[in-house]
Amino acid sequence: MSDTVTLTSAADGFQFTALHAQPEGQRKGGVVVVQEIFGLDQYVQADVARWAALGFEVLAPSIFDRAEPGFVAEHDPKGFQTGVSYVQKVGIDAMLSDIQACIDDLAARGPVFAVGYCLGGSLVWLSAGRLRGLAAGSAYYGSMIAANAELALTAPVIVHLGRKDAHIAADEVKARVEAAHPDVPVYIYEASGHGFNNDGRPDSDLADAELARARTLALFVANGAA
Repeated sequence: MSDTVTLTSAADGFQFTALHAQPEGQRKGGVVVVQEIFGLDQYVQADVARWAALGFEVLAPSIFDRAEPGFVAEHDPKGFQTGVSYVQKVGIDAMLSDIQACIDDLAARGPVFAVGYCLGGSLVWLSAGRLRGLAAGSAYYGSMIAANAELALTAPVIVHLGRKDAHIAADEVKARVEAAHPDVPVYIYEASGHGFNNDGRPDSDLADAELARARTLALFVANGAA
């Protein structure tokens, strides 16, 4: 079961909401789930439940609350355009400060990990270099990763890309990341396109999604998850 909590960003004192779930069974650590541009939709909710079932306490910040509290959009052109406008309105720094608040909240109870998708994948990559207290991160199909490939990382991170992604050139991202960080695994999933962690979406391949989730869990276990 999940609930909604209110957290405060240390950067500007802004209060934002986050979807929260307690771990099932023995607690292994905390996970910050970072949304796509569509808000805390059914796919984010499913991911929160998935990580809680694996034994993690989860926070999924509503990173557009400064623009529209509780924003959720359909995966259609209108939802996409609104999400893009909110990225520009809120700004990367503010979204990262909300992620930092989630990390700080969870850190008192054990190691903290992050996983993010699309916009969230880019934010997890940036978090691994710019934020404190992150044990490891898993970044899915983030469009800003290539441009920030040379970012100095302070936490282990892995990258997941879909071969059929029409928005992101997987080979280019892989080449740029590996040139800057030869030790960072970049996985390309041949049967999948953008958003493949969203079960049931047109670009989703369940086998690819499950493999990426297994790799993410293994990363977290290797970096302190009990």
